[in-house]
Amino acid sequence: MAYGGTGRTQRPEPSWPTVIATTVRLWLERHPRAGRRSVLALALIAVLGAAAAGALIGHAATSSARPAVSSARPAAAPSGPAPVVALQAVAATREQAARWIAGQVAPSAIVSCDPAMCAALQAAGVSGGRLLSIGTAAADPLGSDVVVATPALRSQFGARLQSVYAPAVIASFGSGAGRIDIRAIAPDGAAAFESAQAADRRARVAAGSQLLRNRRVTTTAAARSALMNGDVDPRLLLTLAALAAQRPLRILAFGDSSPGAGPAVPLRGAEIVAVGAGGRGAILSFLDAQRPPFLPMRAALAGPSALTVDYAAPSPLGLLGGQLGPVQSCGGTHENCIDCRPAGHCASRCAGVAGDAAGRERGGSVSGAVSGGVGHGMGQAGPPVA
Repeated sequence: MAYGGTGRTQRPEPSWPTVIATTVRLWLERHPRAGRRSVLALALIAVLGAAAAGALIGHAATSSARPAVSSARPAAAPSGPAPVVALQAVAATREQAARWIAGQVAPSAIVSCDPAMCAALQAAGVSGGRLLSIGTAAADPLGSDVVVATPALRSQFGARLQSVYAPAVIASFGSGAGRIDIRAIAPDGAAAFESAQAADRRARVAAGSQLLRNRRVTTTAAARSALMNGDVDPRLLLTLAALAAQRPLRILAFGDSSPGAGPAVPLRGAEIVAVGAGGRGAILSFLDAQRPPFLPMRAALAGPSALTVDYAAPSPLGLLGGQLGPVQSCGGTHENCIDCRPAGHCASRCAGVAGDAAGRERGGSVSGAVSGGVGHGMGQAGPPVA
């Protein structure tokens, strides 16, 4: 920032010939017995140094005249010797990952980390009771929900970190050897996790297609594409279905703040418009009354007519019944919700019954009403869900 007014007046810098002459004079005063060869050598070194400095100054002046590549670059980059710059970059990446976890990961999630990363997480506001320090409190990340894959942990576990413990990247920061990945833990192993992830995506595709058939739901082209491709978090799908049973909705966009997330990781946030007077206030009250996993991480007004809903990371698997096996008798036979998808109404009933069961497990909470109402919200409009 530039400051106006009267400031300190700086004297002009001396010219390089003046600097050289002064250097030689001071050296001769301190070495009165120096021979002619020593004096010539000193003068030569001074001249070469001046030439090198002049070249650097000229290069800097030329470089400063070039246009900036991007105005989005940070104002102050790490500077100093190479080892210092590297340490500064590592610390900056660690701090960035810690802030993301503090603001995006579920408050109930256990986070495994190396000691330095655990310290950064506590500094960012993450409770120490949620942290599992690898190497001190545990030998591996099992028992946590996410692991912060720093260079230290990647070096410790090697390929097993991805192939055994945590196959899915939900966010990533930095680049190269200093990169830090936030990974979701696979409690039953990577193979089981990836199978469940694939089943969950198929269930999200089915649920998104049903939501698009609802006459009370309109979308933008981008939101429609996300629903059709199974890119939307199951908590959002179930919540939007329940809200659509109460009032018409327009879905503007899906998204979240998860840089570097893997392609199989669904979008956890939505921007929607509630049609009708008082709709936004009613939706916010409805969302605020939910219990986990349907209680949003945040919900807020956005502009004159929209509101945003964001759920915490990582996204749960299996809420839509995609990996739960036989969950409902459709047409006289026990079928999975995905398997009976072609029947349309039957698929809606399957999803609704799965939601009812989840609601009963939570003691008949309002969250149960959200998931229980999906049978109506996903297909044609039915009775309102409260």
